Amino acid sequence: MTNKELANLIFPNIDKTIEDYEAIYPEREKKEGARITRFAPSPTGFVHIGNVLQALTDYLLAKNSGGVFYLRNEDTDTKREVESAVLKIMEVLEYLGLTPDEYQYQGKVVGNYGPYVQSERKEIYHAFIKYLIEIDRAYPCFCSSETLDEMRKRQEAKKSQPGYYGAWAKCRDLTNEERAERIKNGEPFVIRFKSMGNPNRKVLFHDPVTGVIEFPENNNDMVIMKSGDLLPTYHFAHVVDDHLMHTTHVVRGQEWLPSVPLHIELFNAFGFKQPEYIHNSLLLKQDGDIRRKISKRKDPEALMAYYMEKGYPKKAVIESLMTILNSNYEEWRNEHPDASYLEFEFDPSKVGTTGALYDLDKLDNISKNIISKMDKNTIYDHVVDYTKKMDPSFYELITKYEDYTIGILNIEREQEKPRKDFACLEDVKKNIWYMYDELFIEPTYEWMKITEKEEIIRIVDTYMEKYFTEGDDKETWFSKVKEMAGQLGYAMNMKEYKQNPEAYLGNVADISTVLRVTFTSKNQTPDLYEILNLLGKERMLKRIKQMKEMI
Repeated sequence: MTNKELANLIFPNIDKTIEDYEAIYPEREKKEGARITRFAPSPTGFVHIGNVLQALTDYLLAKNSGGVFYLRNEDTDTKREVESAVLKIMEVLEYLGLTPDEYQYQGKVVGNYGPYVQSERKEIYHAFIKYLIEIDRAYPCFCSSETLDEMRKRQEAKKSQPGYYGAWAKCRDLTNEERAERIKNGEPFVIRFKSMGNPNRKVLFHDPVTGVIEFPENNNDMVIMKSGDLLPTYHFAHVVDDHLMHTTHVVRGQEWLPSVPLHIELFNAFGFKQPEYIHNSLLLKQDGDIRRKISKRKDPEALMAYYMEKGYPKKAVIESLMTILNSNYEEWRNEHPDASYLEFEFDPSKVGTTGALYDLDKLDNISKNIISKMDKNTIYDHVVDYTKKMDPSFYELITKYEDYTIGILNIEREQEKPRKDFACLEDVKKNIWYMYDELFIEPTYEWMKITEKEEIIRIVDTYMEKYFTEGDDKETWFSKVKEMAGQLGYAMNMKEYKQNPEAYLGNVADISTVLRVTFTSKNQTPDLYEILNLLGKERMLKRIKQMKEMI
């Protein structure tokens, strides 16, 4: 039996050839130097921050060059597929503004090189596998999982190279007649790639991140099509897809470096030009005295859901990743504070090779800067969008009092150095809840130096009866507070108090703290004058009564 006859036995309904598919998916029309990149996650879990680093790299490469960034769903590992994972992948890309130029989502296909879902490309893969069988570069393997387990144990005992090769490759040298007979008898089988590699020979590989690396040639007859669902493995499917979709650059993690010799051999077996591989460094976390790989089991920040649930602006997440993606990005950002990150010329050679530390404190600082620069209406719109999904009851409150809320968010915002209270949108409610009577129900008062009930009431009553006037400007207001401090036996300024503290009950700052805590329950807040202006006399009187009852 010839190889072609065996191939027809295995794939009787496959009549298209590689040339047919190359005609269906012709070379892309693109300008010279344009890069075609793809984000190709497996829907086997939720999106990891490392996946986003990869997607961002893909996006930069494409956009910097006027190329194409597309999304491919690599769903061939059906046993590990997680329901709704595909939906989450697209949500994350849209949240970050990394919208693909070509994709397939909820029945919609955008682009001429689909399907962009691997499970829908089975016939394409079978045509390419059929070709490999015809040229004697692939064969059916009938080894059971028990046989393979036993083989692995024997290899471990002998300290041999693990894998299916040489004398361990039991099915490699079966005759086509033997193979045909076993197939006709209904024996389950996989298809393995027939390697011609020799581990005593070396293959050179250039990665712009790691430089030139030397590997032993692959000699492992890897599985390229599984039994049961007859879907290909990642190793094989990506070769076919990247060829037909004309991918020029493949970005992936450094954990894929050991697979490079196999992938090179697969491309060579077809005579295809391989894309340029870029292996990003691993994301690390500082854990005490050690740095370790970010873990989706240990670290909530490993998953993109963490950033979306907390409401980090997409720009903050992007900026934090850009600072670890290229070593010269922070210097560029300082020189171009208002430019889009897409104006930065990404250079793969400036990607770190030893692992990149992902620092949440740094993300918080970046995010605080970004949020502080938003105008009052922009920050309000962001908070509305966030709370509508994440905190419906607070959403109802801030939309009920829209102008009031915008005023609150504008406190100390329109100034040369705006306040930086919010690292993410989740922080907003934590910082302004006391401004709403509906939430100011049983506050815990954070009294500082002055704690005696009678003195607190004396200060507050004096303020409301003699010194509070609605509409005062800030300078007049503070002058009255100082005057009241002097009348009540407190130093009107810190200099006088420091020179002779025994002569006073305290200082004007202590007076201000009593007012601040009475009306907000907090001893640290944004500008008290602006807070009182927004609260207004009616709310202030209500809160004084509430404070007297509670203390």
